[in-house]
Amino acid sequence: MSDTTQITLARRPVGEPPDDTYEVRRVELPALVEGQLLLRVVYLSLDPYMRGRMSDAPSYAAPVGIGDVMVGGTVCVVEESRHPEWAPGDVALSYSGWQTRAISDGTGLRRLDPERAPISTALGVMGMPGFTAYAGLLEIGRPQPGETVVVAAATGPVGSAVGQIARARGARAVGIAGGPEKRQALLDDFGFDVALDHRSPDFADELAGAVPDGVDVYFENVGGEVTRQVLRHVNTFARIPVCGLVSGYNATEAPEGPDRLPGFLGLVLRRSLTVRGFIQDEFTASHGRDFVREMSGWLADGTVRYREDVVDGLESAPEAFRGLLTGRNFGKLVVRVSEDPTS
Repeated sequence: MSDTTQITLARRPVGEPPDDTYEVRRVELPALVEGQLLLRVVYLSLDPYMRGRMSDAPSYAAPVGIGDVMVGGTVCVVEESRHPEWAPGDVALSYSGWQTRAISDGTGLRRLDPERAPISTALGVMGMPGFTAYAGLLEIGRPQPGETVVVAAATGPVGSAVGQIARARGARAVGIAGGPEKRQALLDDFGFDVALDHRSPDFADELAGAVPDGVDVYFENVGGEVTRQVLRHVNTFARIPVCGLVSGYNATEAPEGPDRLPGFLGLVLRRSLTVRGFIQDEFTASHGRDFVREMSGWLADGTVRYREDVVDGLESAPEAFRGLLTGRNFGKLVVRVSEDPTS
């Protein structure tokens, strides 16, 4: 009989999730029955959307229940199988959440080929974040050769892919990140045309200088002051895919100051802007196969590069997640829960 260590939601946090948001428990797992398999979690993905799932406010997905395992994408190895399509040693993408082992009936599992790419990339550039960038930019942003694409949180797994895909389509990529190290990585590692540090005291002027012909696509990941500055430069018919608003995920009250909604709607009207929120899975049927084909090719020929921020041990997940919400991570944040048999 096997056991699993789980991190569950103990209470709904207000603001930044404190330690007592979670409860760690060890659970004995039952013996497998026909059609089931036992998964050992190798990598756990940490993503900003998880903060919303801790809340019971209305959202696009149901909240995590109190006492339930925290949700999350995982890469797993099959330890034991009574399922006809899976054998011990197979590697799978699953949604097992914050735990060390899980029992599955095979529903929702996707087989991974370690020869094709490192298995951790199924949680990043070849997974949900990469597909978010691909579908949101190409379906909503629709960058044209010579246009200017601006993306915030640009060293993250979504933002870095957005900029590189934009350049692959012939557009000019302007990335915004926090701190000189991340700013330099946008140029050296990810090949952006221009990189800006939103913490710079001269950010507003530097942004104006970086977009002399205006902004045609703004891929929204952050919100807040960065967005306010970018909106000053949007062109007529600009497109704004709204992927996330991470700057406000820990907010406990409305921001101070005047109501800016009328001004924003006036800008939408005057500039004929397209502003479209999206959840990546709405594009799976229409763009999923193209994404796998194109992203695989871009990784192989170096058009797209990626960076991972790996922390070790399931117990590291709560602190790493807090850091994610405040921009401490650098690249796709994953927890290495157990040994990677393919590395």
